[in-house]
Amino acid sequence: MLVRLILGLLMTVAGLAVAGKRVAFLYRLIKAGQPDTKRSDDLGARVFAQAREVFGQRKLLKWSVPGLAHFFTFWGFVILASVYLEAYGALFDEKFAIPWIGHWAVLGFLQDFIAVAVAVSLGVFTVIRIRQAPERKDRASRFYGSHTGGAWLILVMIFNVVWTMFFFRGASSASGNFPYDSGAYVSLGVGNLLEPLGHPTTEVLETVGLLLHIAVMLVFLSIVLYSKHLHIFVAPINVSAKRLPDALGPLLPMESAGKPIDFEDPGEDDTFGRGKIGDFTWKGMLDFTTCTECGRCQSQCPAWNTGKPLSPKLVIMNLRDNLFEEAPYILAGTEHEGARPLVGPEDDGGVIDPDVLWSCTTCGACVEQCPVDIEHVDHIVDMRRYQVMIESAFPTELGGLFKNLETKGNPWGQNNSERLAWTKDLGFDVPVFDGELAEDVEYVYWVGCAGAFDDQARKTVRATAELLHIAGVRYVVLGKEESCTGDPARRAGNEFLFQMMAQQTAETLNAVFEGREPRLRKIVTTCPHCLNTLSREYPQLDGHYEVVHHTQLLNRLVRGGQLTPVKPVEDGPRVTYHDPCYLGRHNKVYTPPRELVGATGAELAEMPRHADRALCCGAGGARMWMEEQIGKRINLERVDEAIATDAETIVTGCPFCRVMLTDGLVQRQSEQKAENVDVRDVAQLLLERVKATDTSAPKA
Repeated sequence: MLVRLILGLLMTVAGLAVAGKRVAFLYRLIKAGQPDTKRSDDLGARVFAQAREVFGQRKLLKWSVPGLAHFFTFWGFVILASVYLEAYGALFDEKFAIPWIGHWAVLGFLQDFIAVAVAVSLGVFTVIRIRQAPERKDRASRFYGSHTGGAWLILVMIFNVVWTMFFFRGASSASGNFPYDSGAYVSLGVGNLLEPLGHPTTEVLETVGLLLHIAVMLVFLSIVLYSKHLHIFVAPINVSAKRLPDALGPLLPMESAGKPIDFEDPGEDDTFGRGKIGDFTWKGMLDFTTCTECGRCQSQCPAWNTGKPLSPKLVIMNLRDNLFEEAPYILAGTEHEGARPLVGPEDDGGVIDPDVLWSCTTCGACVEQCPVDIEHVDHIVDMRRYQVMIESAFPTELGGLFKNLETKGNPWGQNNSERLAWTKDLGFDVPVFDGELAEDVEYVYWVGCAGAFDDQARKTVRATAELLHIAGVRYVVLGKEESCTGDPARRAGNEFLFQMMAQQTAETLNAVFEGREPRLRKIVTTCPHCLNTLSREYPQLDGHYEVVHHTQLLNRLVRGGQLTPVKPVEDGPRVTYHDPCYLGRHNKVYTPPRELVGATGAELAEMPRHADRALCCGAGGARMWMEEQIGKRINLERVDEAIATDAETIVTGCPFCRVMLTDGLVQRQSEQKAENVDVRDVAQLLLERVKATDTSAPKA
């Protein structure tokens, strides 16, 4: 008894010393990151996120089989902590039992059950890793680029925890020291097998099993702290510090030393974006150390899926590697000449290749699927900000975009005098803001640059305006008073230009809504990018509005009886709906567009990737204005998915998506494919069915 106590305590002291040294290093390193002051607000929501995502494993369970296996494995770590409490108690008292509950058969059963479930889960993980092995599936494997050797080691170590547990508990049962008379069915069964060996032998086996069980845990602890499986400990912290609310929504404003940058009078030491690894906030550094290398982000990334070099997983892994490379200098607060450039060609030692950085569409599929709430998009845009504003290093096409935004107030470079061209020949007068907002006006209809200047998008805004007219909704458009919200500039990394445009637009809207409280400052728009920027990002500039997407408003009007679509007598057309990223993942609007499709009587055929797993059209992140020269075009990939549904019409709710899908469809039709398919907005589909029987004057 004394020998095992001494050995057990010596092992524990040594193991905790090794682990403690690593924990202290990681704490100091992450703490050395730049301040981030917005990670402790809304404590209630953060506690709920912890319960739902860590203990409930919400995101992991979206992937049913591996998710369920991980669910049992996670709870194995939680519940089997009680077994280790019993094990350490047994070092001091061979008949130790947890006070009050230590003899409950229910606890013994739960311990054995979860251990068996973990063992079965290990088998599931083994099959998944063999089937998904990069050696077999190359880039199609979500484990491509991951440290697979370390993953196998962890599976072995978890198995060691399970078998040593049953060995120790079985020997304890055979020796008469086990605290459970029933319930712990596996441990008692092993005890029955060992009992014929005799009491002296089983006592020795109990000591051996106990020390093995403790030793495995201590070795496992060090392996976890020094490997990618660090997420076991830091993931709960990362989830607690996640962005709120639960949608990607706004990009974070640029800060330096934890304070917003004053672009009109920046400080000498202000940091514009991330130019080196030490520029990231502590939350960014926590993100890098939290990555599990599971590859869920990679499997959903539209760039990676179309042969481009961007893998969100590899971006985070490379940043993590660079963080540890630079750790001695970060902790010392010094710089050195041998530091690798954060963004630069891979052949020149760059951590992130420019082709990787500029392939991102900011669709947010990576963030949506990440089970530990890593914020890939924020980090990518922050690096873009430094490249644009400090290095002036960006794709040449963006130069034209920035110039058009700065001089013309829109990405197309069109004259503002043409902003009302879409209203011609509508058959009714579109009300235009005349300097004062009437009391009975419910909405400002934000047309957006695409709706004003793109021929395809004009069809959407015309259809929406006509539906609002039929429903009797009181609205006004701003016409020449409108300007770009600045979304393309911000996603491209030109935060200075965004701030300039957004300040101007916010001032315009604040003047329009002067005297109205925020909840009555209602805006409707057909552009999800405008929706996201006006509703989620303008509050950063003291612009507070209630913004809805046109599909949300139209759906309310249909449900309220103000619009009455008449379903066709025969079966309706077969359509497939493409989820715009900035409407879906960024703002969690999935149902209203689908309900509108159903209201028209159309048959909805979903693509394999839809809703929160929808594939991007390729236009986001200012990619709309950049050439796509690597791999397959993302819009072609999406159009091919849509064509495969045998739908007659591809419907969407975003002008950028419509352009990309139309371009992709035109290319496929030039190849004699899907010749009778067209692309339309949900509003057009609805208007057709409303006008089928009713083209009368507005309803009262």
